[in-house]
Amino acid sequence: MKTNQIKTHYRRNLPHIQPIGSAFFVTFRLHGSIPNVKLLHLKNEYEQALAALYRDSKSLTNQLIYDERKRQFAKYDALLDHSQSGPIFLQQPEIAKIVAHELHRFDGQLYDLVAYCIMSNHVHILIDTNLQVPEMFNFSSWESLDFEPLDKIMMRIKGASARYCNQQLGRAGKFWQRESYDHFVRDPIEFERIISYILDNPVKAGLVDSWDAFPFTYLRGHEL
Repeated sequence: MKTNQIKTHYRRNLPHIQPIGSAFFVTFRLHGSIPNVKLLHLKNEYEQALAALYRDSKSLTNQLIYDERKRQFAKYDALLDHSQSGPIFLQQPEIAKIVAHELHRFDGQLYDLVAYCIMSNHVHILIDTNLQVPEMFNFSSWESLDFEPLDKIMMRIKGASARYCNQQLGRAGKFWQRESYDHFVRDPIEFERIISYILDNPVKAGLVDSWDAFPFTYLRGHEL
């Protein structure tokens, strides 16, 4: 896909800012893993918080918006970690292995796979798409550069894994929730913080005492 055809900013239910060549923290979840009423409550909460920021701040900065979005994501992730209903297919090792295989499939081709954690009903990943940008290229030809954007990458990962997981489970229908949460990483400090967040997920959930004891947590450079 040519860079001049890529939408780097768009909105569905969630805002998506996807600069070309960035690293991304992405969370995607099983279809039906959070009740719609709770999602609607979160959405209304976020919109009310933004409205208050616009009303009360003399100069609304990107940092204020970013901080509010972080707070809302923490609530969203907590809902996933403590869900008492909805599917938990990823708890089955054979299903988690399928998802892990699809994450690794495009590693080194469309992105560098830095870290991931496959929980019972959702997945956290950190990928860096900068490898698609040649080290040496002519800036005048930037718009004609071939690049696979994040939304297309996620379609590949989720599409194939949904098909194979459904086959393994002997079921049909939606497997993943269509929209993923994504956040582009702004600096090295945030990059390291996100790695820690991903690795600590099963520890905070009380599943293991250390991140490397969880079978479906991965950190680049720490492969067994």
